[in-house]
Amino acid sequence: MPESWKPVSLARPKRTDAELLQDLEEVVERELNRHLRVFREWMPHEYVPWSRGRDFDGPLEGQPWSPEQSPLTEVGRVSLVVNLLTEDNLPSYHHEIATLFGRDGAWGTWVHQWTAEEARHSMVLRDYLLASRAVDPVALERARMTHIGSGFVSDNRHSPLHTVAYVAFQELATRISHRNTGRSSGDPVCDRMLAQVANDENLHMIFYRNLLAAALELAPDQAMQAINEVVCAFRMPGHGMPGFERAAVEIALGGIYNLRVHHTDVLLPVLRHLKVMERGDLGPDGLKAQEELGVHLAELDAQATRFDERRAAILARRAATKG
Repeated sequence: MPESWKPVSLARPKRTDAELLQDLEEVVERELNRHLRVFREWMPHEYVPWSRGRDFDGPLEGQPWSPEQSPLTEVGRVSLVVNLLTEDNLPSYHHEIATLFGRDGAWGTWVHQWTAEEARHSMVLRDYLLASRAVDPVALERARMTHIGSGFVSDNRHSPLHTVAYVAFQELATRISHRNTGRSSGDPVCDRMLAQVANDENLHMIFYRNLLAAALELAPDQAMQAINEVVCAFRMPGHGMPGFERAAVEIALGGIYNLRVHHTDVLLPVLRHLKVMERGDLGPDGLKAQEELGVHLAELDAQATRFDERRAAILARRAATKG
């Protein structure tokens, strides 16, 4: 074969983590400025039904908690606790991303801005739950101590690209979890509060999604490998909390977050927006990752279909029992 006919290799030299962080800093600064232009300040205390509040038993000798004091549905109560305990672990999340992204320059400014905005979520969720007497306050505090006291280590410490890829999906997953929880809560006050929290998560998702898009242009093979590995091993950050497995089952059956939601409402929208499966600028490693990702998505879709069938059967049995 003549030399001029040989295919051009798309393989590229691998960038180091330090090089990637430096090359992406301009994008971080641009996205941070865009985020600050569109973000609208809101006050957590304005979303809490303080008028429902009253003293609990204890030093103030108030009224003991009991489940009937709240209008929340059971699945709303379970999901709110999971969401709050997840948000409570913000100090660990801050540590993880500050360690990976650094505390200087545009990266550091974003890390601190993100942390400050996220802190509102645990504030408003806890205040709502306590003021509305939605959960046992003693059990909630004990679960918080256990969860945070156990520590948190990210699954995505391999590289900054893995973390960027993970949060692009996780922020959308959190937005949908909060939004669906509000809709399923049975309380319009809760629904309005969680719509505001979900809006924050959406803005954070857009920041990371745009950053991931830039990474795909800068280092397509490395970014594709990171996306594949993150998607194939994805799990929510609250997986280690007390009673998570049992709560996750009820949340899944309630339609708040399950395999179908994860596949269709979280993974596919981000992947389609980034045109991940359409990229033609990949080298051998990127192509292999792209192929593996396609196989995983097909398998996940099949698993979600089987889950949908089981869920429908379980809900039908529950309805028949109640009838």
